Amino acid sequence: MTIASSVKQCLANMKGIEAQLSSLYLNSLDPEAKGLFHESMLTISSVKKDLQNRVLELERHEPQYKS
Repeated sequence: MTIASSVKQCLANMKGIEAQLSSLYLNSLDPEAKGLFHESMLTISSVKKDLQNRVLELERHEPQYKS
């Protein structure tokens, strides 16, 4: 597996985690838990954005990694 493939797989996993946290936030009745889920979702969203930028950089500098 290439580095680009690994980064793309990690990005896909982060998107799944973000969706799960969103679902937990929406379904939670406990305000404290909702806050924690929301905070975690924001952290994951930031990491996801960094990974998306890294994928774009890899594709820009290494054309063979383009999807």
